[in-house]
Amino acid sequence: MAEVKLQKVEKIYPNGFKAVHGIDLNIKDGEFMVFVGPSGCAKSTTLRMIAGLEDITSGEIVIGNKIVNHLPPKDRGIAMVFQNYALYPHMTCYENMAFGLKIQKISKSEIDKRVRDAAKKLDIIDLLDRKPKEMSGGQRQRVAVGRAIVRKPEIFLFDEPLSNLDAKLRVSMRIKITQLHQQLKEAGQPATMLYVTHDQVEAMTMGDRICVLEYGVIKQVDTPINLYRNPKNKFVAGFIGSPSMNIISSELVLFEGKTAVKVGGSLLHLPIDKAEKVKKYIGKKVWFGIRPEHIQSNETSKEKKGCITGNISIVEQMGNEEFIYFTINGLQYTARLSSENIREIKIGKDYNFFFNMEQCHIFDYETEENIFLL
Repeated sequence: MAEVKLQKVEKIYPNGFKAVHGIDLNIKDGEFMVFVGPSGCAKSTTLRMIAGLEDITSGEIVIGNKIVNHLPPKDRGIAMVFQNYALYPHMTCYENMAFGLKIQKISKSEIDKRVRDAAKKLDIIDLLDRKPKEMSGGQRQRVAVGRAIVRKPEIFLFDEPLSNLDAKLRVSMRIKITQLHQQLKEAGQPATMLYVTHDQVEAMTMGDRICVLEYGVIKQVDTPINLYRNPKNKFVAGFIGSPSMNIISSELVLFEGKTAVKVGGSLLHLPIDKAEKVKKYIGKKVWFGIRPEHIQSNETSKEKKGCITGNISIVEQMGNEEFIYFTINGLQYTARLSSENIREIKIGKDYNFFFNMEQCHIFDYETEENIFLL
C-alpha cells in the first residue's frame, strides 16, 4: 500500500513564519496527485515534508500504515525527482541510474534488468553510454526519472521537474510522465505520484486529482474537470483556467421580479435555478465570475438579453481561436472566441458581447465561497 495521509500538518519556521496551516489530505494508493498554486504557496515545502527533507512542526505524515514524522528520507520508501536533475556529471546515464542500487548492494544482474527496463519505458536505451553533458535537458530529466524508477519506491515525488525545459520539451515530458504512471499501474508496481508545479496546464493534464494551495492553506482538492467547472471559491476560480475567469465586484438586484447582476450600467439576468440559490444576497455586493469561453460575440443582437457593449483593447490571435480583451466602464474582460465564427475584430472598436449566464458563478463577497455550491 502506498497511501499518503497528511493530518493537521503545520510548518512554522524559527522566525515565527507559518508556512503550512494545519493541512489535511488523503492521497490514494496509485493516485497521481498534483500540488499547484502561485509562488510562495508552500507546495514545495509540503512535498519536502513528505520526503523528510523538511521537519514538520506538528501533525502527522503517514505513508502506508506507518507514521514517518521522524524517519529519515531513505527509510520512507520514496524517490524524488528535482528541478535541476542532480545527475553525477562524470557518470554515464547507465551509471547514474544504477548508482543507488549499487549502494543497496543489489546484484549486477538485477541492476542491469531494472536499468534497461526503465530505459525502455523512457525511450533512453540509446543514451545509456552517454554522460549528462552529451544529453539535452529533456534527456537528462528522463535519466533523473529513470533513476527514481529503478529503485521501485512506494512513492514518487516530483518537485517542478519540467520548469527548466522549453515549452515543446515540457509537453513531451509531461506526456511521458503521465504514460509512465499508467504503465506502472498496469504492471502492478507502486505508482503513487506526488507532483509539484506552478503550471496549471501541467496540473490539469497530468493529475488524477489536484490540490490547490494558497499561502499554506488547501483551497480545494478535486479532479481537474470539477476544479474547472465547480470552483469552490474565488481563488480557485481565478487560478485555474487560461485565460483566467473574469471576476468582478458586482451587486445582485431585483428588476421586474427577476434577479440580475450589475455589469457596468447593464443588468444580466440569472436563470431561475441560479436566482433561487442567491435570493438572500439580493441588494448585496458579490463577486461575479464568468469564463472567457462563455462570453460570445453578438454584433447583430443589441436588444438580446445578456448582451453588453465593450470596447476592444487587445486581440491575441491563437490560430483556431482568439482571445479578445475588452473594457466595460473601465473594467477589463476576456472573451475566448473561435476564429471561424467571428469577423475581423479591430482594436478600439465597440463590439456587442453575449454573456451566457447559465455558466456564470457568484461568490460571497466576504468569504469568497461559490454560493452555487453552498
